[in-house]
Amino acid sequence: MKFTYTAERHGETYTGTIEANDRFEVYRQVRAEGGVIVNVNSESKIVWSFSYWNARLSTIKEHDKIILASNLSAMLEAGLPVSRALAVAERQAKNPKLIQVLRLVRGDIQKGGTLHTALERFPHVFSKLFIAMVRAGEESGTLDMALKSIASQLESAYQLKKRIKGALIYPSIIVIAIVGIGFLMMTRVVPTLSKTFKELGAELPTATQAIVSASDFLVNYTAFFAVGLVLCILGIHAALKTTTGQRSRDKLLLVMPLIGTLVREINSARTARTFASLLEAGVDVVTSLEITEQVVQNHYHKDVLRLAQKKVQKGEQLSEVFMKREDLYPPLMSEMLLVGEETGALADMLVRVADFYESEVTQKTKNMSTIIEPFLMLLIGGAVGFFAIAMVGPIYSLSEAF
Repeated sequence: MKFTYTAERHGETYTGTIEANDRFEVYRQVRAEGGVIVNVNSESKIVWSFSYWNARLSTIKEHDKIILASNLSAMLEAGLPVSRALAVAERQAKNPKLIQVLRLVRGDIQKGGTLHTALERFPHVFSKLFIAMVRAGEESGTLDMALKSIASQLESAYQLKKRIKGALIYPSIIVIAIVGIGFLMMTRVVPTLSKTFKELGAELPTATQAIVSASDFLVNYTAFFAVGLVLCILGIHAALKTTTGQRSRDKLLLVMPLIGTLVREINSARTARTFASLLEAGVDVVTSLEITEQVVQNHYHKDVLRLAQKKVQKGEQLSEVFMKREDLYPPLMSEMLLVGEETGALADMLVRVADFYESEVTQKTKNMSTIIEPFLMLLIGGAVGFFAIAMVGPIYSLSEAF
C-alpha cells in the first residue's frame, strides 16, 4: 500500500510517499532515516480529494520550468542550501502539480539524495537536458550557473516556439474561415440553386454538376461525412505516431517551398543552442549529442546527430559529419564547428550559430504572414471565381434563353 506522509528532521518539514504494509512500517522507515512523522495518510484516503485530482490533472508548462530554474539559480547564488531553495520555490509556485513535484523532490534531498537523482523520478516533467545539466552543475560545484544556463536555454526554446505559433495563427484562421464558409455554401446556397436548375431542366456544365453532386452528398449524408472526416483525422493522427509516418511528414516539410528553409534553420538553431548549453555545463560531447538528438524534432536531423555520436566515438571530427549533410544543416553550421574544434571554443561558436539562426527565424516568422497573404488571397479568389463561373454562369445562360 502507498502512503503519503509529512515528517520533520533537523527542524525542517518535508513530505514524501512510501510503499509499506501498514502505518507502523511507515513510522519505522521514517524514524530509521532520522525523521519524525507529523502526519500520514494512505493513498486510498486522499484519492477523492479535490487537491489530489487537481495535482494529477494539472500540467506543468514550459514557462513554469523557466521560472523555477531561474529562481533556484538566484537563491543558490545567494547562498541558500538546495532544500531551503526548493521550499521557497514550493511556496512561490501556483501550479498544484509543480507544488507536489517540488515537495517530493525536497523530501529526497532531505534524505541525503542529490538534486539530479530526485528530478529523474519525474521524466515527464524534467527533460534529459534539464537533468543532465543539473548533474553536471552538481558534479562541478556550479549548480547555480547550470540552473541559470537551463533557464536561458528553455527561454530561448520557448520564445522560438511562440514566434512560430504566432506566425501560423493568421493563416490558420483564414483557412478555417474558408472551410467554414465553403461548407455553408455547399449545404445552404447550392441546394437552392440546384433545385432551380432541376425545375427548369437546364443542362449543366461539368464543373456545375460536380459542385451539385458534392452538395447533394453533404446534405444527404452529413452524418456519414462527419464520421468519415473524424475517422480520417484519427487515421492521420495514428499514422503520425508511427516512425514511418513521422519521417514522411518530416520529409514533406523539408521539400516544401519556404517551409523547408525555415525547418532547417529552426533545427539548426535548436541543435546549436542545446549542444552549446550542455557543453558549457560540462557534459561530454557524446552525451551532449545524444541529448540534443532527443531535443531536435525532425527525424532526418536526428539521423545526423546519431551518426555524429558514432563518428566522435571513433575519434573523427564532428564538423566532417555536418559538412556531408549541408542539405539539412546550412554550411555555416559545419564551418563554425570546424573553427570551434580548431580553437577549442566549440561552445562559443555554437552560441553564435544559435543566435544567428534564431534571429533569422524571428525575421522570417515576422514576414511569414506577409509572404503567405498573397497565396491565401489567390486561393480565396480562385475558389470564389470557380464557384461563380460554375454556379452563376448557368443562371445567366438560362436568363438569356428566356
